[in-house]
Amino acid sequence: MKVLIITGKLASETVREASSTSEHEVHVHVADTPIAAFLTPRRIISEIGKINFSDDGEPDILIVPGLIPKDVGIIGERTGIPAYKGPTDAADLPIVLDLLGELELSTEKPADKLIEEEQRKRALQFIEDFENDQRRISTLLERDENILVGGLPTGRDFPMRVLAEVANAPILLEQGRLRERIDYFIRSGADMIDLGMLAGEDNSHLIPEIIRTARSAAGEVPVSVDSLNPPEIEAAVECGADMILSLDLGNYREVLPLLRKHGVPAVILPTDYSEGWVPETVEERVEALDELKRKCSGIDVIADPVLDPVNSRSIVDSVMACRMYAERNPDPIFFGVGNVTELLDTDSTGVNALLAGFGMELGVSILFTPEESGKARGSVYELSVASQMMFLARHRGSVPKDLGINLVLFKDKRRSGGVVEKVDVPVIEAEGGMKFVRDKMGSFKIMVEDGQIKAVLYQGMEPRTALTSDSAKKLYEEIINRNLVSRLEHAAYLGAELQKAEIALRTGKDYVQDFELFERSFPL
Repeated sequence: MKVLIITGKLASETVREASSTSEHEVHVHVADTPIAAFLTPRRIISEIGKINFSDDGEPDILIVPGLIPKDVGIIGERTGIPAYKGPTDAADLPIVLDLLGELELSTEKPADKLIEEEQRKRALQFIEDFENDQRRISTLLERDENILVGGLPTGRDFPMRVLAEVANAPILLEQGRLRERIDYFIRSGADMIDLGMLAGEDNSHLIPEIIRTARSAAGEVPVSVDSLNPPEIEAAVECGADMILSLDLGNYREVLPLLRKHGVPAVILPTDYSEGWVPETVEERVEALDELKRKCSGIDVIADPVLDPVNSRSIVDSVMACRMYAERNPDPIFFGVGNVTELLDTDSTGVNALLAGFGMELGVSILFTPEESGKARGSVYELSVASQMMFLARHRGSVPKDLGINLVLFKDKRRSGGVVEKVDVPVIEAEGGMKFVRDKMGSFKIMVEDGQIKAVLYQGMEPRTALTSDSAKKLYEEIINRNLVSRLEHAAYLGAELQKAEIALRTGKDYVQDFELFERSFPL
């Protein structure tokens, strides 16, 4: 295929180098502009008019910079040469050229975005096909490694299931917020909902209403109850809970007959909290779990070796116990990821992904987390995506990279190959500092709530107009179109604050007007 690539002066060497190894016949035309993104469809049409195609013939396809904001379809209409957007970064050209003929390029979207979308589509389709293959599922459920929790196949042959803990369920029920919390976790990707009871209290009389509310909100998503209190466990089983957290050596005798009668699976712990006993060594953990598993014959068990926080007892010992138990026993394993994320002052995303990777290698079946602290907000979503990543990596026999789905949220997967323009002009160190002059049109109070940015115009102390959107651009354009701002510095301020609000909306950060979103964490 004969390919013509249009670019600017600064990126020309990168483009030539990136396209030099292609199996296609690639020609590069350098337009008379320093920056490729400055090119417009009409300018490109003019550039093509300067090229003499008589010697080599017209190209089969024209690739233009992916950073051009407008639809480039008009180029093909005017020149007769099909024109499409290339990647946003010239360093990605080799991938795009390799996929010519397989990838349907676009006049609107950059090629690298199309590749990402196609990879994601294929990845999610693979998982969907697996989850919908009833014949395969039936076969896998015959193995000791796999069980049903409610109607959900769970075990080592399935994607790790994310169990979201609704902490303090009795309190949320009384506050009327239980359904809201469950709805949020379901939207975040939870495969199961766990209803956490209050330690040291007996709220078994509330469990029927708690489970009714949870069932109504969760639909077909399995519901578990988290308690060591036998009366609460018994009430939960009688009310149709799909799983119980937790049995240990101190409480199993009282509730086991009822669990057997109803066929309810349970998470087992290597402890006896009634006697204040917890294991001290890896071997003690595994032996306690082995003993409890034998005593719980007749029900499906999920073993929880108890994942310890960093530098508490030993996170390494708990992982080693998990590995030892998995080597001895085929049954599903429970991983309390929230024990680590909630007690580690760092963003949860990378921690959740790494622990999900540990879980995949260890044969873990359930990833358990609450979202009680601000830094752990979004953990259910993160674990849901991480579970998909690890399932794909395992089936592809690859590292969890370039799978089509990822958790790269705040950084870029790779450094840009773009060229920084060097300009020979005076450089002024900006100092800022303008005298504040109130805008005669009024002042804006900016908030983020219910998935929207709200900008309220105040004149004096009275609110006059409220504008809302999830887009900073739409908001500031609406403000300008309605002549609600009259000073340049006020317009610039509003643009900066609205963009901060949109970033907060997209990242889950708290937004407070006039305060920075992030502490400076990278060297300048």
